[in-house]
Amino acid sequence: MKPATWLPIWLIGLVATATALAPRPAQVAAATPEELVASYDSLADAILALKRTERNTIRSILATTYRHAEARLRAAGEGIQAGRDVRSDLEALASLVAQLGAEGDASVAAVRKRLLEGGHHHNAAGEQKGIYEEGFVIVTRAAKRVFLASATEIGKLSLAPDRAALQTEWQKVADQYDALLAETGKGR
Repeated sequence: MKPATWLPIWLIGLVATATALAPRPAQVAAATPEELVASYDSLADAILALKRTERNTIRSILATTYRHAEARLRAAGEGIQAGRDVRSDLEALASLVAQLGAEGDASVAAVRKRLLEGGHHHNAAGEQKGIYEEGFVIVTRAAKRVFLASATEIGKLSLAPDRAALQTEWQKVADQYDALLAETGKGR
């Protein structure tokens, strides 16, 4: 017999012997070990808690912005009634209302951008449906439009302050803010 012919037979015999002598588990477990499931479950709790924390943080940012806007609204209303120059109050109020529409100022937007770059989308399904801007947590596209339109109108009032027009525009802001809070399950 030539060596090239008997080599494959020898190799087959070696593999068969090694396979026969290899230890075999009595039974392969089909289920994931409960320790791994428990660990994954606690990870899910942590991830969901972080999502709730993000929502609560954005709610706090919006609430703080809204309270600052209310203070500027009062100052502007009192100033108009007293005949004072209220341009700075109205401009600040317009800026705060715009921040409501943007879920915060530029520093908050920078954090949102960082989260998006890391692949985090709080409302991914809502973004796909066109309900939310990319990365937004609470403010919908529709709410953003209301806030930004009101911010524009309030800004225009700095040229010709009118207390009734200011109250009318603020009511739109207040109604939209209340609607957002109702949607997220908590009122003012």
